[in-house]
Amino acid sequence: AVVSTQSTGGGGIVGLGTARQLKISYPDMSVVLLDKENELASHQTGHNSGVIHMGIYYTPGSLKAKLCVEGALRTYKYCDERAIPYKKCGKLIVATNDKESERLEVLYDKGLQNKVPGLAMVDRNEILEIEPYCTGGIKAIHSPNTGIVDWRRVALSYAADFEQTGGTIKTDLSTQCSSINTI
Repeated sequence: AVVSTQSTGGGGIVGLGTARQLKISYPDMSVVLLDKENELASHQTGHNSGVIHMGIYYTPGSLKAKLCVEGALRTYKYCDERAIPYKKCGKLIVATNDKESERLEVLYDKGLQNKVPGLAMVDRNEILEIEPYCTGGIKAIHSPNTGIVDWRRVALSYAADFEQTGGTIKTDLSTQCSSINTI
């Protein structure tokens, strides 16, 4: 039998997600994740707003739009399976004048074409029902499935999945690999 070894770099959500998926797709492959930091998810993954985007803004039919909608739904499913807390707090994109209202219609159409679940156009009264402190809006797009999550916690769960399937994580490599040039 031929044994293949693959290494992936970076202990953030992208690197961990890639390593995890490699082990799921190729269970017999030896996969090593390398990170220069002494702990995982210590950069962007651990320092962002935590938003679970739903794909409203992307060009309809684009891969980015498709993956955003699918990724959000898969994120909620993964979090449910792993008991990772999240909140579907929803999102209002509010127009305060006629010009913004016209742009809102275009954005709403994009969201519908991208099959963003639960998307609705709401009027001034509905805005206030959803968010009483949002005054001045004449209409808004309501995305009830937009949410927030601690992406660092998700990344660390990916790491646990990866190690449970036989993957290896090597951290604190910055001093050991100081001769490696970065772009």
